[in-house]
Amino acid sequence: MHFTSERRLDDGVLERELTLSGIPGILWTPASASASAPVPLILLGLQPLGLRRMYPRLVARARRATADGFAAATIELPGSGDRPRWDVLERARADLRRALDAGEPVSDEIIEALTLPLVDKAVPEAQGALDALLSLPEIGGPVGYSGGVISIGVRLAVVEPRIVAAGLFAGSFVPRAIFEDARQVTIPLHVLLQWDDERNDRQSALDLFDAFGSKEKTLQANMGGHTGVPQFAGEDAAAFFTRHLSRPRSPLDDGARLPGGDS
Repeated sequence: MHFTSERRLDDGVLERELTLSGIPGILWTPASASASAPVPLILLGLQPLGLRRMYPRLVARARRATADGFAAATIELPGSGDRPRWDVLERARADLRRALDAGEPVSDEIIEALTLPLVDKAVPEAQGALDALLSLPEIGGPVGYSGGVISIGVRLAVVEPRIVAAGLFAGSFVPRAIFEDARQVTIPLHVLLQWDDERNDRQSALDLFDAFGSKEKTLQANMGGHTGVPQFAGEDAAAFFTRHLSRPRSPLDDGARLPGGDS
């Protein structure tokens, strides 16, 4: 991992652009993060719109995470943003646009072609990013995953043991294979659903939530379309991560003397 730039935001957050094996990304850390006080990490999922176009929304989410005492990071998805075009995805996206423009149902074949290659490539890249990020002395885990393409989040929740909680946005098409993955998910989940989302099959989202194997899973459904997420929904998601990523304080954190021993 190589840092290409850094700057301090007005709230003291350190924003560093990075590349990881040629993949661009950004890391945000709170001013409190240090080798002596490492912080948990939230991995922010991306949409295929790309890192630059998503930056305003990403930095807002990152600043909320850092205000809560966490680091936040994201990396560019394959075939998106400044990364090389990927013919497999370009063809699938073209097929999706044709179906939507014609008012036709989006077939399972299109959904699989659009999503599964992306999941198969993006998930190992996300795991590689975690390897690099967690090697930094100021980041100590645990790790949460937030937003992005829901199928990527589901697969990560199955295969990546360092992720202990996930906040997912039910706003994209989901292949049948991901429903099988969902049954293996056991970590706490907070799933956001926009009830009138024009880009999402509501029943498919409800079926996916039902399929999750987690004992703790919350579905928050709000009225409105894809971009109409209410502000309080973000507050609820932040509270979810605070609950699951904040580590209990030890008496040693305050320099207290343990009974019968030295401080």
